[in-house]
Formats: sequence, C-alpha cells, structure tokens
Amino acid sequence: MRIHIVAVSGTGMGPLAGLLRSMGHEVTGSDVAFDPPIGPRLLEWGVQCQKGFDPAHLAYGPELVVIGNLCRASNPEARFAIDSGLPYTHIGGALQRFVLPGTRPVIIAGTHGKTTTSVLTAGLLEAAGLKPGFLIGGVPQGLERSFRAPPVERSLLRPGRPPFVIEGDEYDTAFFEKTAKFLHYAAELVVLTSIEHDHIDIYPSLADYLVPFTRLVSELPESGLVVANAADEHVVRIVREHARCPVIWYALEGQHTFGVPPHWLAAPSAADASGSSFDLFIGGVAVGRWVTPLMGRHNLANLTAALALASHGFGVDPTGLRTTVAELRGAARRQELLGSPDGVAVYDDFAHHPTAVRETLLGFRSRHPEARLFAVFEPRSATACRSLHQEVYPDALAVADGVLLAPAARELPPDQALDVPRVARDVAERGRWAGFFPTVDEIVRALAERAQPGDVIAVLSNGTFGGIHQKLLSALEQRALARGSAGD
Repeated sequence: MRIHIVAVSGTGMGPLAGLLRSMGHEVTGSDVAFDPPIGPRLLEWGVQCQKGFDPAHLAYGPELVVIGNLCRASNPEARFAIDSGLPYTHIGGALQRFVLPGTRPVIIAGTHGKTTTSVLTAGLLEAAGLKPGFLIGGVPQGLERSFRAPPVERSLLRPGRPPFVIEGDEYDTAFFEKTAKFLHYAAELVVLTSIEHDHIDIYPSLADYLVPFTRLVSELPESGLVVANAADEHVVRIVREHARCPVIWYALEGQHTFGVPPHWLAAPSAADASGSSFDLFIGGVAVGRWVTPLMGRHNLANLTAALALASHGFGVDPTGLRTTVAELRGAARRQELLGSPDGVAVYDDFAHHPTAVRETLLGFRSRHPEARLFAVFEPRSATACRSLHQEVYPDALAVADGVLLAPAARELPPDQALDVPRVARDVAERGRWAGFFPTVDEIVRALAERAQPGDVIAVLSNGTFGGIHQKLLSALEQRALARGSAGD
C-alpha cells in the first residue's frame, strides 16, 4: 500500500514507518524536523521524508494516512486527510491491520523502564530462537533496528504464534482517539514495571492515570500473563484486583513487596565500570550469579522482568540465557556513553521524571564510585515542566556532586510552572554545588571550567537539549588540545 505518516520523526512513529516499509509498503512521512536519533534513520529505512506539514504532501493519493499522537486537530495534513475522505488511522490501528494478526502481542508497560525492558525482552526471545517481531520507541543497542516484522512462516521446531514485543505507551493515541496507545495492541502478555503519576497534561490526577493501566490488566484474556513489579504499590493493587490471568511477581532483594511474595528475586552483588553482578532466585531456588553490562538497580529489575516473561510466557529456560544477559545493553540514550574527551566521561540519558533521575544517577554512582558526578538536567516533558514535582527534584538531583539546570522547555503560567532556579537553590542547600544556567552555551562553559579528568557528566533530557551533547564533547576535546599545545 501507499501509506503516509503525519509526524513521522518521533520515537514511536519513526519505527512504525520503518516497520511498514520493511513489510513492502511504500511509506512517506512528514514532520517539522528530522533530528537524531530517529530522523536520519528514516532515510536508511527507505522512508520518503518531507519537511513541514502541507496538504500537498498527500497529493499523490496515499491509500492510508497514519496520524501521529503529537498532531493536533488543526494539523494541515491531518485536517486534509479527514476532510477529504482519505482513509486514516493511528499507530494502534496500523498495527492491528498490518502486524498483530497471527502473533502473541507482548506489551511492556509502566511509567519507567519501558524502552529498556522492551529491548531486553526482544533480545532474550531472539537468543532463545523465537525470532520475535518487535516495535520499540527508541534505538536499541544489540538489535539491528527498532523494529522487525513477525516471521511469515514458522518452523516445525517453533510452532504456534510468534511473539511481537511492543513498548506500550500510556500516552493518548491521537487527537481523535483519546485512550492510551497500549489499549489498542490486543495484549496477551504484559510486563508492568511501575506506575507513578506522569503525563499530567492528559492525566490531571493520579486517579486518571491509573485508569488505562486498570483497563490493560482487566482486559487481558484468562490465557494471558502478567509479569508485575511486586515492589510497586499501584502495580500490586491493580494486578491483584483486576487480573484474571496468571501473575508472576518480581522484585529486588530488600524491597518491600506489599504482601506478595516475588516468584523472581534478584539480589544485587557488586557493580563497577564493567557493569553489575547479581544472584538470581526463581521460586526461592538459587540459580547462580549473573553478570550484566547494565548499571543501576532499576535495570536489574528490568532485566529480571524480561527473563521472567521469556520463561513463563514462552517456556524459555532462563539458565540458557546467561551469555546473552552478559551482553545485552538495553537502549540508546539510556546511560549511553558518548565519549571521554580529556578523561571526562560524558553520558546521555532520557531520564526526566524525578524517580528516573534519581535511579539513573544512583546507577552512575555504582559504576563510577570514586568519580565526581555532574548532572545536567533539562525539564522538557509536560510533567517535568510543571510544579508537580517541585519538592522532589532536589533530592533526586542531589545524588550528584554538581547539578547544572537548564530552563524548562515549555512556558507555563507561574502558578503551574516548575521553579527551576528554586530547584537549584534547594539542591545547594543539600550540600551540593548547583546552578541555573539560561543557555546551553553557559552550561558547556561551566562544565569545561569545572570538570576534571576522572569526572562523570550525565546529561538528562528527553529531547535534543539544544545540541548540548556534541557541544560539550567538542569543548572538552578543545580543552585537551589546548592543554597539549601548552605542554609542547
């Protein structure tokens, strides 16, 4: 078919475009910008990209228009498609039509850890020989692409419906379909990592935010499966009250599990620059010490969930996955080392919710226990830019030795907006060096002056952050060159 995707350069719609293209469809797409990490890959995947939104982009007569969830009702292309009678749908509709029939959909859902757990789950199922299809809202490390179509034919050794792993976003589906995206994916197996109030722009209260997760769990068939985090109070309550299918609980040693004994328990052992080690217990039985290149307790939980899903959902023997676990690295932009110019390790991470910020920084602490840690944070998401977490961000950021804060990326009324300079002051009151910097260039200059060889810089943003990553690497490289010239 000839398919046009409006707002194609997002972390969800971009991989969808690539997936449809890989299945033989002619795919065009439009967006206001084609920034990394998805933008450049669209061309590699054979998607014809058009900049800006213009009804003329649909003049060739696409047989289907897929409208991204970031589009408003006034979007010129979406408006033209609807008003002129072109067939149109959203990401869920496209998956239901072209991809999901004949598969066992595996939905990775939760406030935190969706992308990493999706990558790990797909990687483990691949290592087990199940040849899963998948659609991941990001760039996986260790998998060739962010997507793969389900196999057309099944071997005699692996009969039945193949798994299709989807990163299940709770954000609404489209301006004309205001339900969570993951409710459109015909879930049969679900990993539920966490539930913590987020996306305040569409879920004003925690009660509102719980509704789609409750529906996801309650609508699973009795033949389905939930792999659920026993250390999350909201997860435990929803799953205990609404799941009609079998439930497998997981947790880390020492976590409070709200009255449910975990079937899978990971006990962190040690961590260093090469990664982490942990002891794994299944049903109370030790299955040895494992190693992973991932850092942080939150990623051990993600890995445990993925192992449990592969084992109970598809009969995979987890002990045969030790080598794979030791190699899987999760997703790009999740604790991703960009470089170490002049001896300063610069990492990129997607963290923006205060819980994710704290756990991510603790992960850096465990990997680099002797290093000074600088956190550079840009409030960018609809939730991060609001005052909802005004009192929580300082404690999360104070895990670092130094904190550099950028202005919030969204302008809101003063009574609703996060007071970023106040966050900086509150971090300083906790004994850390902290500052608010109005521009990216000022942040880069401050780090180039303060960071020394052996230090670690963690750049935290769910956006491009004004190109800070390359600017910072370049500044540190120039500093090293200048130091070398002075030595000569």
